[in-house]
Amino acid sequence: MYQMKAKMHFRFVFAILMVSFNAEVLSKNLKYRIYEEQRVGSVVARLSEDVADVLVKLPNPSTVRFRAMQRGNSPLLVVNEDNGEISIGAKIDREQLCQKNLNCSIEFDVITLPTEHLQLFHIEVEVLDINDNSPQFSRSLIPIEISESAAVGTRIPLDSAFDPDVGENSLHTYSLSANDFFNIEVRTRTDGAKYAELIVVRELDRELKSSYELQLTASDMGVPQRSGSSILKISISDSNDNSPAFEQQSYIIQLLENSPVGTLLLDLNATDPDEGANGKIVYSFSSHVSPKIIETFKIDSERGHLTLFKQVDYEITKSYEIDVQAQDLGPNSIPAHCKIIIKVVDVNDNKPEININLMSPGKEEISYIFEGDPIDTFVALVRVQDKDSGLNGEIVCKLHGHGHFKLQKTYENNYLILTNATLDREKRSEYSLTVIAEDKGTPSLSTVKHFTVQINDINDNPPHFQRSRYEFAISENNSPGAYITTVTATDPDLGENGQVTYTILESFILGSSITTYVTIDPSNGAIYALRIFDHEEVSQIIFVVEARDGGSPKQLVSNTTVVLTIIDENDNVPVVIGPALRNNTAEISIPKGADSGFHVTRIRAIDRDSGANAELSCSILAGNEENIFVIDPRSCDIHTNVSMESVPYTEWELSVIIQDKGHPQLHTKVLVKCMILEYAESVTSTAMTSVSQASLDVSMIIIISLGAICAVLLVIMVLFATRCNREKKDTRSYNCRVAESTYQHHPKRPSRQIHKGDITLVPTINGTLPIRSHHRSSPSSSPTLERGQMGSRQSHNSHQSLNSLVTISSNHVPENFSLELTHATPAVEQVSQLLSMLHQGQYQPRPSFRGNKYSRSYRYALQDMDKFSLKDSGRGDSEAGDSDYDLGRDSPIDRLLGEGFSDLFLTDGRIPAVQL
Repeated sequence: MYQMKAKMHFRFVFAILMVSFNAEVLSKNLKYRIYEEQRVGSVVARLSEDVADVLVKLPNPSTVRFRAMQRGNSPLLVVNEDNGEISIGAKIDREQLCQKNLNCSIEFDVITLPTEHLQLFHIEVEVLDINDNSPQFSRSLIPIEISESAAVGTRIPLDSAFDPDVGENSLHTYSLSANDFFNIEVRTRTDGAKYAELIVVRELDRELKSSYELQLTASDMGVPQRSGSSILKISISDSNDNSPAFEQQSYIIQLLENSPVGTLLLDLNATDPDEGANGKIVYSFSSHVSPKIIETFKIDSERGHLTLFKQVDYEITKSYEIDVQAQDLGPNSIPAHCKIIIKVVDVNDNKPEININLMSPGKEEISYIFEGDPIDTFVALVRVQDKDSGLNGEIVCKLHGHGHFKLQKTYENNYLILTNATLDREKRSEYSLTVIAEDKGTPSLSTVKHFTVQINDINDNPPHFQRSRYEFAISENNSPGAYITTVTATDPDLGENGQVTYTILESFILGSSITTYVTIDPSNGAIYALRIFDHEEVSQIIFVVEARDGGSPKQLVSNTTVVLTIIDENDNVPVVIGPALRNNTAEISIPKGADSGFHVTRIRAIDRDSGANAELSCSILAGNEENIFVIDPRSCDIHTNVSMESVPYTEWELSVIIQDKGHPQLHTKVLVKCMILEYAESVTSTAMTSVSQASLDVSMIIIISLGAICAVLLVIMVLFATRCNREKKDTRSYNCRVAESTYQHHPKRPSRQIHKGDITLVPTINGTLPIRSHHRSSPSSSPTLERGQMGSRQSHNSHQSLNSLVTISSNHVPENFSLELTHATPAVEQVSQLLSMLHQGQYQPRPSFRGNKYSRSYRYALQDMDKFSLKDSGRGDSEAGDSDYDLGRDSPIDRLLGEGFSDLFLTDGRIPAVQL
């Protein structure tokens, strides 16, 4: 029945909500009531429901967690972090928890997580008493001696019963078994304790009855009611005429709680008019006083001095009520009783207490927060208290240590320590804070408590290079794997947040990935070469190094540019590019009439190196013992030193060396054969100088003409390729790839045999150029120009070179077609006319029989041009002396353009006329 009622009471647990706003942190007081002795695990409250009005204002109320800030390893109440459910964690015994205090409660604080939106809830759970204890007497038998002469109304204090319960469940009244001589009266002490006094209601007569045994019962008003009893054994003694008497029936004494042991509290002075033993008084505590009084106070039995035997504490007991009796030594003495009330006066003898609850369980003196947390981040919860009362118990709390933290009061003596600024671990990783609690007593007492705030690292610093651009140099021809340099980035973060890894970002150099040129050690930033560098191939390598830390959840990066300059070494010999060489020999013609200073030729050479390694100089090693020639060491121009008419020789072989200025020096030797032309007209040195000055203009014209010829040939190739495709589609078309046997039956084969004599392209007397000659025509119909008829050998060479530019044969050119080449027609225009006719289709190439294949004439022209291809032979770098780099080998185009066009133009740029 009792348990059912207790459960019903428990179900009527209620919460008193008190809300107070303080600065930016919301504080809320929650009060609950529970009965003691409840089953472990019973739910007291659900914070998620009781503070729903507060949680709904937070950004993410569904993710809010609850953290109880309690001290001790075995809390009586536990809080579920997920839903804030408060349940009983251990058996709660109110009498053990609060003893006789009327107000018994368990208080603790709950904060919400995460602390970015901190909410503080002060939980106060009042523990209600149940009637689980019965009143009990300290003695089961209480002996009392009363003189038969005791007057009616005489009062004798009795032992008090003790009931640890409070309220209605505590001791309420006493009752005495029925009798005719004694009664009791229930009285209350200053501390609220109830006791009974035995009252004589009728005169006693020892002769009639010498003793009585009565049952004294103490009972409470709890449900169910509980009681305890003791036996009063009353002995009736013979009378003593006079009893001692106190000056006062009661005394009130103010005792400072810091009074030392031995302090005299009261000098009792009881008197007895009797003489002798009947008048000699003995002082003592009444038999029913509690053991606590006997432990605290001492009374001198002879002098009646009441002294302090044990120091009192106002915070434990605020008052004492002492029953003292004085009794003479005569027979059948009747003791006199006196009540002494001692009120303990509070003094400021207790220092304030400081309790700091941190967010780091197990480390009560260290709090951890992350750098970068916003202002008002929760650091610690501080609770101060002072056992003193009044001003002695009023506390002023302060925080010292650093301005980055502040102390904010929430309610009563509870405070929050919050951040007052955004912290940076790299600037300062630890703070020592001091909480000082000082009361307002006189003299003031204070307590100091220190704790440490450590700043946890976050990945807020990217790796940092000292420079945004690093420039280094390395000589070419290095060994693969050679160390180049080291680039280092620093990261002030800790752990993986500060662990830097280096990589080279992808880029391309000459179509190859940068990772085929250099590599980097990811752990220390050391850069190594992966290949042999060639300054002539790449003179500078630019790449980007990325430094990335290992932070989480996001890694931070920074970049720097590395410029690697390849220093040139003298590893390339000079290469002669002009004049044209055959077997490393150049053949140069000199007119017979050349004067001193005549420009023979210029040795043009290049060196792939750079700087001093590419600066070239020329000199004649051999073949010029008579100083017939001089050479400019810088321009490499060879001039005559004497007039050629006075020289008896017609041929010289000059060994010319071209060397660079590198270290060590590299050189190339060429052989220049100089031959005097007997038929050449005498040319003055002044004219030769003009030729040298105009060489640049002639070279430009040659280059432009060569480009035009190549373009026209390309168009011809495209046209012929198109025509071949058409013939392949036509079953009757001629296939230029068929074998000789097939050609005999081809429908388009020539009706007769064609000989070389059928095709002529020679200058005529009247300036016409016959294109085709028929067998049935008379020889006179195709007059030719004999060499002796030409006015000069130069004109003959000019026209011969011009006519050799194009070789055309056709079966479809009209027989009467001829191209007029008059002496008035400029040579360049003649070439243009020939190319234009070829492009317009007036000339059709005919097949030429070569072995067992038919080929077009342009095929052999292309084969000749292959000789001038810049493509390497595949046998290594082409240098002087290589078979595929034969500078002495003549090219048809070189001879065509070199001999023909140089003869076409005079030294002043004019075109020589053809003399008939």
